[in-house]
Amino acid sequence: MSYTKGSHRLRKGRVSEIGQYYLVTTATLGRSPVFTLPEAAQLVLSSLQWLKNKGLILLECAVVMPDHLHFVAQLRSASLGAVVQSVKGFSSRQINLLLRRKGPLWQSLYYDHAIRTDEVLEDVVLYCLYNPVRAGLVEDFHQYPFWYCRWEP
Repeated sequence: MSYTKGSHRLRKGRVSEIGQYYLVTTATLGRSPVFTLPEAAQLVLSSLQWLKNKGLILLECAVVMPDHLHFVAQLRSASLGAVVQSVKGFSSRQINLLLRRKGPLWQSLYYDHAIRTDEVLEDVVLYCLYNPVRAGLVEDFHQYPFWYCRWEP
């Protein structure tokens, strides 16, 4: 059986475990650069902070790029699907109000990767934080305005 990119069958093997760290990447519909608007990018970061404050996740880091989001979090009391759905749903509603638009903001699928060791966790967090540098948006990720990290990188 072959799996096509974007196929619903890709989700069949997805596992969501409390206590597990995950890297999640999700993009806007059509890779639209919605998050070049600072208020829109901040809404995405705020939705992740809300989940952290409610104790659903331990948020290690997040970077909102112009057309996609990376975040690393440990699941505390919610499934991975519920976390992603919450971030996408809340931010979509708020950004649609902000921009006076209707319709979906995010692509329906997302990429996730379970992180297995502390060494890899640090590497994955740094990968996320350096994403704006690799994209040529800034020379030092500290200059990029739309990131969060729980510890001093």
